Amino acid sequence: MKYLYLLHFTFFSLLTFAQTNSIKNSPVLQEGSASSVGMSEERLALIDSMCEEAVSQSQIPGVVALVARNGKIVYYKAFGMADNPAGRSLKRDDIFRIASQTKAITSTAVMMLWEEGKFKLDDPISKYIPEFKDAKVLDTLYKNGTYDTTPADRPITIRHLITHTSGIGYGVIDGDDRIKEIYKKAGITDLFTTENISIEESVKKLAKLPLHHNPGEKFTYSEGLDVLGYFIEIMSKMPLDEFFRTKIFDPLGMDDTWFYLPKSKYDRLVSIQEKKNDKWINYPTTFYDPDYPVKGQKRFFSGGAGLSSTAKDYATFLQMYLNNGELNGVRILSRTTVQFIMGNQISDLWGDSGSFYGLAFAVLDKKGQDKGGNGSTGTFRWGGYFNTQYFADPKENIIGILMKQTQGAKDDNTAWKFRILVGQAVDD
Repeated sequence: MKYLYLLHFTFFSLLTFAQTNSIKNSPVLQEGSASSVGMSEERLALIDSMCEEAVSQSQIPGVVALVARNGKIVYYKAFGMADNPAGRSLKRDDIFRIASQTKAITSTAVMMLWEEGKFKLDDPISKYIPEFKDAKVLDTLYKNGTYDTTPADRPITIRHLITHTSGIGYGVIDGDDRIKEIYKKAGITDLFTTENISIEESVKKLAKLPLHHNPGEKFTYSEGLDVLGYFIEIMSKMPLDEFFRTKIFDPLGMDDTWFYLPKSKYDRLVSIQEKKNDKWINYPTTFYDPDYPVKGQKRFFSGGAGLSSTAKDYATFLQMYLNNGELNGVRILSRTTVQFIMGNQISDLWGDSGSFYGLAFAVLDKKGQDKGGNGSTGTFRWGGYFNTQYFADPKENIIGILMKQTQGAKDDNTAWKFRILVGQAVDD
């Protein structure tokens, strides 16, 4: 009897955290003809020419390009090489390190928990992670590595973390050399690692370090989404990879999106490449091992940069947003929450004329639309450290994704060209 009670309790406890079936039932992404969704096959073929030229001129080693409209994938091709030294050609279902494209998924998870009424966005993060209490702002860094601080004039909130206005830095890629030095000395794990450390351990060390500025004062790209990754673990009482898998990836059918790949998928991981002496070679180990998705301790679930995925999987995630939070009869977010996510959260702190920052994406405003080549008002977009880019246009119901894996590809113009070529293919 006791066993049946525990089983009953466990089942209904899990049920309260499960995603709900939706009255709406949008189909999963499927391939279809361009003409069936009001796009020109002939005009989409210009993407072929652009990608082929970029590869042949050694601007990039390879690229997967995907275009979808109205829930139909109308363009999905691979060009070039997945690994030049190994002679491995790129396939369209190959897996890429998506780095900062992880942030939108982490933000989505935060908002899923927010929808359950577990917290307010303007709650101090110290309410849930006490180590962030009494935050300090960096004043002076001395040559011996010590520094002076001043007390922050307000606590860091969840909203500050999700909008990059917390004042937390980004260590090895930070724009302030003082923060880089402080983070390095403190042993902060930035972005990716094969080392034996958890996101909890890293975040608790991070909490003790000084901020760039007072919370809410400026936009400073930061490890705030790593902090929120740990916050998700606290609020959901499960590891971040498990929350993503059970609450987002499995419900949406994103079977190729992982922090650390299953062995069966190892051979689909694309190599990171850089150009040396006009040849593409594999990128060496620097502050991280490029093979982190398939080797090492596999404990560091970076909410800001840790995932790998495919073009189709990420398009599936974006299609859920274009469907106002639902896909295949599964509701991930409410339509009202998606509307809120796409609102301007930080006024003019974003500092980019033509777009603003919401709760997961940069969002195009009318001025940005009218500049041309970036989509319609409301288009949301971002990219990743290894040269991946995406956009989704709610007005036209279009998704565009470019997947590459490079460092230092200074001659690469595919991102801005791709946005233009997708837009000009509309033929309805």
